[in-house]
Amino acid sequence: MDMKIQPRKLGSNGPEVSALGLGCMGLSYGYGPATDRQDAIKLIRAAFDAGVTFFDTAEVYGPFTNEEVLGEAVAPFRNQVVIATKFGFDVNAFPGLNSRPEHIRQVAEESLKRLKTDVIDLFYQHRVDPKVPIEEVAGTIKELIKQGKVKHFGLSEAGVKTIRRAHAVQPVAALQSEYSLFWREPEAEIIPVLEELGIGFVPFSPLGKGFLTGKISDNTTFDKSDFRSTVPRFTPENRKANQSLVDLVIQLAAKKKATPAQVALGWLLAQKPWIVPIPGTTKLERLNENLGSVHVAFTSEELTEIETACSRIKITGERYGESSAKLIDR
Repeated sequence: MDMKIQPRKLGSNGPEVSALGLGCMGLSYGYGPATDRQDAIKLIRAAFDAGVTFFDTAEVYGPFTNEEVLGEAVAPFRNQVVIATKFGFDVNAFPGLNSRPEHIRQVAEESLKRLKTDVIDLFYQHRVDPKVPIEEVAGTIKELIKQGKVKHFGLSEAGVKTIRRAHAVQPVAALQSEYSLFWREPEAEIIPVLEELGIGFVPFSPLGKGFLTGKISDNTTFDKSDFRSTVPRFTPENRKANQSLVDLVIQLAAKKKATPAQVALGWLLAQKPWIVPIPGTTKLERLNENLGSVHVAFTSEELTEIETACSRIKITGERYGESSAKLIDR
């Protein structure tokens, strides 16, 4: 495989990163039992060797263990990579939120220690806290940037009004929200605002939480520690109903001599030059497969054909259960 991954800049004031990042959450949390620590470190280092320079974590993944693993893994080449981590949850009362300024400062100090570094390259508010004005949050990050503890400010799952208000206080380098062929809501309002303000976009779950790989059917069973077991969109009935989207991706993959995952990621990369997906995996062969997506190119005609085909497919099922849905900012 040609290992060259072209860099992309996250918006007009964000960092330069590899066109694909690595979402590290699943190594410790969310998709079943945690990966063995040494195996997780090996995978992160293999990603770097393959050209990945953008790694995504959060204090709440584990909690805490994911940052520790990433910190140890990238220590030998820390200055050559961009680390993104997040604040905003109350780890002691999860999924409660806490973006009070003193809490943000505390999380920053603790994350720096766990990541074995003296600066956080990109510090996201993990979810918008309705109890704390976003101006206070942005102001706190501005101070941390002045102190040299943080380089860039990010938001996650934030709505248009919040993005504008935050950006007016401290320029937002990147928004991280769910976006894929399986979840296209950001196209309506979010992407135009990011383009206008010069903010990069980091799609999480770019493979539809695994659904777009073609490896999940209505017969698949999820481990009870896998959060998909509680997601409405992943009930057997909804998986069956949404299979036509996967079938489309599989057909495209056959045409492109690529895998369904590579087509799904390649499609995202084709949307805007400032979009940087962060697929996660625990397996080396999946990592290499995902990275192959940077060589999957689409003509404008092909993108129009995909658009037409997708417009005929109705996706069923909510993407979050009730407790998580409450955390989404509109």
